Amino acid sequence: MEDDLQRSRSLRLSRRGDRSNQNPAKDVDVTLFSSGRVSQDYPTKIVWKKGFVRLVLVVGILWMLLILLALLFHIWSCQTSVSFLSAMCNKDSKVYTMLDTMGLVSKDSNPHRCPIPLSNDPDKIDIPTGRTPNEIVKNLSYIMKDEIPSNRDQSSPLFGGHPSWKQREESFKLKSNMKVHCGFIRGGGAEMELVDIKYVKKCKFVVASGIFDGYDLPHEPSNISFSSKKLFCFLMVVDEVSLKFMRKNGTVKEDSAGGKWVGIWRIILLKNPPYDEPRRNGKVPKILTHRLFPEAQYSIWIDGKMELIVDPLLILERYLWRGKHTFAIAQHKHHRSIYEEADANKRRKRYARPLIDLHMKIYYYEGMKPWSSNKKTISDVPEGAIIIREHTAMSNLFSCLWFNEVHLFTPRDQLSFGYTAFRLGDSFKYFMFPNCEYNSLFVLHPHTREHSSPIEWVKDLNKLKNSKLRESRGGLGLFTPYPGDLDSVVLPNVTRTSKAG
Repeated sequence: MEDDLQRSRSLRLSRRGDRSNQNPAKDVDVTLFSSGRVSQDYPTKIVWKKGFVRLVLVVGILWMLLILLALLFHIWSCQTSVSFLSAMCNKDSKVYTMLDTMGLVSKDSNPHRCPIPLSNDPDKIDIPTGRTPNEIVKNLSYIMKDEIPSNRDQSSPLFGGHPSWKQREESFKLKSNMKVHCGFIRGGGAEMELVDIKYVKKCKFVVASGIFDGYDLPHEPSNISFSSKKLFCFLMVVDEVSLKFMRKNGTVKEDSAGGKWVGIWRIILLKNPPYDEPRRNGKVPKILTHRLFPEAQYSIWIDGKMELIVDPLLILERYLWRGKHTFAIAQHKHHRSIYEEADANKRRKRYARPLIDLHMKIYYYEGMKPWSSNKKTISDVPEGAIIIREHTAMSNLFSCLWFNEVHLFTPRDQLSFGYTAFRLGDSFKYFMFPNCEYNSLFVLHPHTREHSSPIEWVKDLNKLKNSKLRESRGGLGLFTPYPGDLDSVVLPNVTRTSKAG
């Protein structure tokens, strides 16, 4: 019996020994904690590690909330009726494009598209063989020599010349034979290379575009028929800065005759830019397409940031030949009055605000009323990124007079279009088509970089009069004494009709 008890005790002891050998950490922990050395440090390390993790998590959450709030504020600022806040919304910005892609921009601010009543097959379109007759203005010629006033410090010729207020007024009086300023004054800049002059002489049908100061890269048109590729010259007008930018990106190729190409686009270099402001330089090929390409019978202008997705033959048939029009342009999405457009330009800082006001005062003094439903036109403000023309004498005259306004005043051509049409009255007929069709003609690409000019931020006219910010070769009409009392002019109040304008 005693032997059995001793045997069971020895078994229990051996089992305890085995268990103690299997858990040596417990003995070590007890020893260490009993020594007091780790008992204070160990909990501190645990707390520090947990606190650091929590801090990282909190900072990360706060950072994400800040980004979310910034995005939400950007969306709200684009749609608020508060002018100051909405001015921070730039629809050409990469932020806006990203938000639009993510579906965070409301549908009301997205371009509205609608089907275009196009013909089915561009290869079956009957191209008119004759030209629209010139009924009012039969012969149009251009002033080529600059008459510099004796009281001007400017000694070199200007691209648009120095038209006097009297010459400007006379240019709106229609006659059978007319001679007007229309850019390309000798010695004023914007010269083409000989190889390009020779090339464009064969171009009767033109799709033209332009890139200045390296703000875009050419976008290859799509859905172009075989007939259009044979018929049309695709001409991309650039300055030297843009050509250098394109070459750096490896997109320019040269043919055996020295012509430069980017895909289907023939690059036309304009040397010696005529203006200080790249945006004003861009108006030369845009408005004076008939002067750059004098052999062209028809032209379609598209802005450099656009990718054409409709065959140009279908465009001519839809917007010119079907309705027997000679000039077509899209209606602006938001604005119908030039004074509302001017207000939007000031809010978006598209040019010096006091110069925009002065520009509008001259127009208001000369009888240009805000648009209303009583007017014959559906709008006074176009979406100027596309212009479709037959190069008749009247169409060319309108383009010349429109450009002269851009040359004399601000480079915002949308402000000058409606005024020029108003001065010509019923003699100039044009087709202004719905904006939703305009948005179906293109894919809009963002600029490679944002345009910014110091003059856009000027709030006080006195800061410009004797400042280097003032343009030296354009906008001279804004600094030439006007033959009328502009101080008495009070511009009409603008009712803001769109949140995104």
